[in-house]
Amino acid sequence: MRYISTRGAAPVLTFEQAMMTGLARDGGLYIPETVPQFTADEIAAFAGLSYAEVALRVLTPFVGDSFQQDELRSLITAAYAGFNHDARAPLVQLAPNHFLLELFHGPTLAFKDFAMQVIGQLMQAALARSGKRITIVGATSGDTGSAAIEAFRGLANVDVFILFPDGRVSDVQRRQMTTPSEANVRAIALAGDFDDCQARLKDMFNDFAFRDAVSLAGVNSINWARVLSQVVYYFTAAVSLGGPMRPVSFTVPTGNFGDIFAGYIARQMGLPIEKLVIATNQNDILHRTLQSGAHTKQGVNPSISPSMDIQVSSNFERLLFDAYGRDPKVVAEQMRALAEEGGFTVGQGALEFLRDGFASGRASEEETLAEIAQTLAETGELICPHTAVAVKVARDYLGTVPMITLATAHPAKFPDAVERATGVRPALPAHMADLFDRPERQTKLPNDLSALEAFITEQLNP
Repeated sequence: MRYISTRGAAPVLTFEQAMMTGLARDGGLYIPETVPQFTADEIAAFAGLSYAEVALRVLTPFVGDSFQQDELRSLITAAYAGFNHDARAPLVQLAPNHFLLELFHGPTLAFKDFAMQVIGQLMQAALARSGKRITIVGATSGDTGSAAIEAFRGLANVDVFILFPDGRVSDVQRRQMTTPSEANVRAIALAGDFDDCQARLKDMFNDFAFRDAVSLAGVNSINWARVLSQVVYYFTAAVSLGGPMRPVSFTVPTGNFGDIFAGYIARQMGLPIEKLVIATNQNDILHRTLQSGAHTKQGVNPSISPSMDIQVSSNFERLLFDAYGRDPKVVAEQMRALAEEGGFTVGQGALEFLRDGFASGRASEEETLAEIAQTLAETGELICPHTAVAVKVARDYLGTVPMITLATAHPAKFPDAVERATGVRPALPAHMADLFDRPERQTKLPNDLSALEAFITEQLNP
């Protein structure tokens, strides 16, 4: 299996190389040269298997020779050992033909654990073989950072720096990043929004002298291994509801487009998905793009669903690559226009490709709060504001085909919004009950590349 850049000017890599590289050296994102296909019989055979065994079968054709089968099985099993639900990603029925896929049973209570725990195991194994040391820098709108810190804390051959937008994550999200005491993990509160954090991260990858000096690696959803690990729960959920003998649909709350792109890959692999519905909050660039064809930034407005407060959806580049017939020159030009001019217009053929494959909707702040209250009243399920955005949008697409809405975080990660909507303040699970008693450790830095690189270099060379 070989991996190519969406911008066409970077080396072709193996799975392990793509995972350890993260962002391609031409600024693009790595994507498989071809997508493996499963037959209906192969998908049907997933029924009754453990989540880890399905993950092994889904990941194997993408991994190629990078990991032997027994090693990969062991690493995947270890990755999910810390989840507190035997099904890992259980389904809960909300209404006729409407199901909630609970993705918050991992150690940091968010869907990011499904990918980060796997990539942590894979990277650790690769580093053990090579004897190398790497520096992971990540940007987070809330959940990626805590999941990365949890996956890599205490490892001897990895240093982790997580950038989060100062004052724009929930208190629980912040404390999950700032309270770990291990010396190899550091949380940086950056002045700005998530797009600023993501932009500075990409700047570091494009500063080749710095990148090479610190052996920079990335674990954001720009990393293909992250997206791949999320493909698994689309298969397990669909098979639980009778797939592939009958189609299903998914509604996904998304800001950076990685989670729903994983669903797109599952469909390319042969999973019969009728609708992939993009659910956005008031920062609705993806919804506006599907409606008008204009992919234009309008600034980030802080919301009660902060992990979706994004205007530069990195993984959308991967979809555009396919929408334009895998023409890297067109993608590179549109990414340049987005960075320098604030946006671009999707070509008619590419727009038809997007509309054929995806639907979309948005939820305002008021609608999100109302949905949290309505879902609790009708079903007894307490949901986080990101999940509420998706449930609200999903209601417009319900039909005879089962709809699976992704519940991406535990409601206790956003207690203020949930309490505002319902009067109920969700409690943290027992293993996090003392989170607000733990001392915090963070560094506040300006939105400045030089300041970030200087801080990272100083920390690595005390």
